[in-house]
Amino acid sequence: MTRILVVEDEPGIALGLEDDLKMEGYDVEVVADGALASRRAREGVFDLILLDLMLPGKDGFEVCRDVRRAGLRTPILMLTAKTQEAEKVMGLELGADDYVTKPFGTRELRARVRALLRRGGDLRDSGRACYRFGDVELDFDRGELRRNGSPVDLTPIEFKLLALFVEAQGRVLSREKLLSGVWGPDTFASDRIVDNHIANLRRKIEPDPANPQYLRNVRGMGYRFEG
Repeated sequence: MTRILVVEDEPGIALGLEDDLKMEGYDVEVVADGALASRRAREGVFDLILLDLMLPGKDGFEVCRDVRRAGLRTPILMLTAKTQEAEKVMGLELGADDYVTKPFGTRELRARVRALLRRGGDLRDSGRACYRFGDVELDFDRGELRRNGSPVDLTPIEFKLLALFVEAQGRVLSREKLLSGVWGPDTFASDRIVDNHIANLRRKIEPDPANPQYLRNVRGMGYRFEG
């Protein structure tokens, strides 16, 4: 059964989420403290984490950072009452996969939950725990990039971006598609953010970043990965 960890300190919201998700057939565990959430997320085997930002003990940003630093790729859906673009982008940069802003409708939440579970399932079922190209190895299970056997420091966003390229190998991905797939639908991030992350990735994976052979620019259309 699909297991979901709900991290929410408002009892009414937590109970509503728990009841609704259980009605959908999910196994749900609820915690209300950020420090406990960080520990349970790393100890338990969950298919998805619903993570509120404003929490006692540790806030949602810290919990997300802890989970990703532990090498876990569990999809994270952030629940926030905040609408500032910078805070949403910060959550995604730390490794969250998507977010919903309170108050949210149950239909929207269910749709986002299903989308993230499909995305996580596709990655697990792809049969490619590791993908190699040139002197680079992308380890999906560990959430790690290695070059010539040595770990390369990737941000969570860079890892998700490279994983998306690998899954779509040989196909052109527009900046809009990359924003939606990595930063989430309805993101406030700009095309320039995509270009900046592509440039950072090239410095980490390309033999000659000025003349990329893996992450290629397709003029007027976007980018294509050829591994």
